[in-house]
Order: sequence, then structure tokens, then C-alpha cells
Amino acid sequence: MADTAYTPPAVWTFDSESGGRFANINRPTAGAQTEKDLPVGEHPFQLYSLATPNGVKANIILEELLEAGHAGAEYDAWLINIGEGDQFTSGFVGINPNSKIPALLDRSGPKPVRVFESGAILMHLAEKFGAFLPADSAPRAEVLSWLFWQIGSAPFIGGGFGHFYAYAPEKYEYPINRYAMETKRLFDVANNRLKESRFLGGEDYTIADMAAYPWFAPFVEGIIYNEARDFLSIHEYEAVARWAQEISARPAVKRARMVNRTWGEENEQVPERHSAADFTGKAL
Repeated sequence: MADTAYTPPAVWTFDSESGGRFANINRPTAGAQTEKDLPVGEHPFQLYSLATPNGVKANIILEELLEAGHAGAEYDAWLINIGEGDQFTSGFVGINPNSKIPALLDRSGPKPVRVFESGAILMHLAEKFGAFLPADSAPRAEVLSWLFWQIGSAPFIGGGFGHFYAYAPEKYEYPINRYAMETKRLFDVANNRLKESRFLGGEDYTIADMAAYPWFAPFVEGIIYNEARDFLSIHEYEAVARWAQEISARPAVKRARMVNRTWGEENEQVPERHSAADFTGKAL
């Protein structure tokens, strides 16, 4: 293995030049860096996000709730440009002290409720509307197990494989191999499950699928991490491909993938979403 050996110093110090592509936003400290309020629209739910895999999860459940006829799920989606540091403003940190997207402000009750972390947002909305999460104990436990499986797995795929394969300033064999192995293992876990079940939680589409889909589908489609599909031999996971393609065809998911998106084809971008009219003329 050709990697240069690294001897950790006695005391680690922050080097802003060592973070690669995201060095300008990565810090070892938390809290607001600038004073700025967040915009607030007229709808019960205010979403502050970006169309990354984690961000798309929240978009999906809100659009699916509206598709299912839950008019009370109307929302405003405000763009948080993480490259510009919007996640470190005082307004955003007030909703999510972890400074990560997505973050949700639920104003449907007498007092606003903040909800941060994608899994928490999915559970909050599913429980609030009684949708996409079974009420009975056994199927509910199955869905929640797969939900939290994905939440725990995302760092291996994104901050692990994605970072070292696509974004690190230098490519080293050990971390790429380590996280490629783990990413393929996670695909195999999902593939084995989806050979025996239509969806992750069972025969019904749930928040477990909404959580996992935005991470797995881009690999199937070859649009993430410099098209790592071939490097990881994603074609091997046929059940995952079948599942991802079925979810991709859902009208709510097509809309959700456009929300807070600022890259790609113009007709696939809805940088801010305030009503269904914002999708007019888009590639649906």
C-alpha cells in the first residue's frame, strides 16, 4: 500500500488548508458565525435546506403528504447555500445547533417547534399526519429499524466514501478501499432485503424508503461522486435498482428532487418552493 505514513501529533490543531473542497466551511467549532434571521413564509411548515441526499429526504415526505391529500402539509422551502455558509447564520443555528441541513420549523401548532436531523423530520411528520409509518408495533419496529439503519449508514457513504473518493485533496488507497468496502456492504444489505420485500419496511412505502432512496438512487443512476457506479459495480445490486426505479417514478419524488436544487438542467431546479405553481414548466 503506497500511502504515506502519518504520525499523529501529540495535540491536534485545526488546519484550514487541509480540508479539500469543503475547507472553507468545515470547522472544529459550533455556533453562529454571523447574525442573520431566516426568512419565514405563510405556510405551516418552513423548511431550510439544500437538495443533497439528506436534504431531499425532507422534501420527499412533504411532497408525498401533499400528494396523498394532506393539505395541512403545505410548506415553504428556503435555500440554504452551504458553500456560502448559510448554515452558520444565527437564524439557522437557532433551529439546528448542529449547522446541518435540513432543518424544519413546524408552525402548525400554538408554538413553533424546531426539528433538525433528517430522520427526526421524517418521524415528526409521519407521526403528525399518521402516514408512511405503521401504527402496529411489529411493522412499526421494522420500519424504524430500517430508518435508523440508513441514518447510521450515511456517514460511511458520504463523509467516508464520497469524501475520500471524490473530494479529498489527495487520493489514498486505504481510506478509499475502506469506505468502498463499507458502501458495497450497505448496498448488499439493502439488496438482500429488497429481494424478499417490495420496500425496506415491508410491502408498503414508508419513511424508511424516503430516508434511503436519496442516497442509493444516485449511485444506481450514476450521478453521484464522479459517477462511482462503475467503480463500485452497482449493477450487481439488481433489487436495489428495481426499488430505486419504482420510487423515482413517483410524482411526489420527482418534485422533491427539484426542491432547493441549484445545479443541473434549469427545468429540474426549484431553488425555493412556496406552492405547487413553482413546478410549472418543470421536467415532471
